[in-house]
Amino acid sequence: MNPAERWCIGVIGGSGLAAGIGLDDAQEIAVASPFGAASAAVVIGTLAGVRFVFLARHGTGHTIPPSAINYRANVDVLKRCGVTDVLALSAIGSLREELAPGQFVAVDQLIDRTTGRERSFFGPGLVAHVPLADPICPRLSGFAADGAEAAGATVHRGGCYVAIEGPQFSTRAESRLYRTWGGDVIGMTAMPEARLAREAELPYALLGMVTDWDSWRTGDAGVQAAEVFAVMHANAALAREAVRRLAAAVPPRREPSPIDRTLDSALATPREARDPALVARLDAVAGRVLR
Repeated sequence: MNPAERWCIGVIGGSGLAAGIGLDDAQEIAVASPFGAASAAVVIGTLAGVRFVFLARHGTGHTIPPSAINYRANVDVLKRCGVTDVLALSAIGSLREELAPGQFVAVDQLIDRTTGRERSFFGPGLVAHVPLADPICPRLSGFAADGAEAAGATVHRGGCYVAIEGPQFSTRAESRLYRTWGGDVIGMTAMPEARLAREAELPYALLGMVTDWDSWRTGDAGVQAAEVFAVMHANAALAREAVRRLAAAVPPRREPSPIDRTLDSALATPREARDPALVARLDAVAGRVLR
């Protein structure tokens, strides 16, 4: 098979995910990025013959808060490792009665309420505008949902994720406001992760584990970190099995995705006006269209 037709799935999740998943030929490798330090070294190996690259979003031992994550370095490192598609595994709060703790949601839309995070690889000296109307790759999201269902999880296909800055949870007023906006679940890490994945021409999907009801329910105390951690720990084995089932579900040959060529019509700065230093930093993210 042509190497360009092979899957290489990057998984961004918890620090213990790769260790307990049973990777064949596992290697831990520290990969340098011109955008700074990634959250952790990557763990590379295979599952059911499919190449995977795991990255602990919050660092080893969960030491990095959501606002301090170097999202650009994380995505850049995955691209440098040859990743073709990115699956994010995240804890999420529920904004809907029917989305109960312990269940999974394969989200299909995002609302970005984060502030102060680096949102783009591009900037002064090289401007690009990528389309983001549909930030989630339906193909990868479908495979992830299939894998979670095969693992025994209750999965809701579709849902709008509200990304907040954190690290505090929402007030009741905020939680109820997000419900009126059409938000279904809430978290702190999907943005700018999804934005950057699109700029790097990486199809992105997010499988969220519902850990709590957030703060909108009358009579509830509101979300507490202890309950979030308890549900995460209780469902860790299920999350690992979902990834294993995903590996078995993807077809042997990876058909091209339109997202693979996102940058074809996104660059606004003509070649002669581009900043050489920024072009050099983008060798992995956008080298395909910059060389």
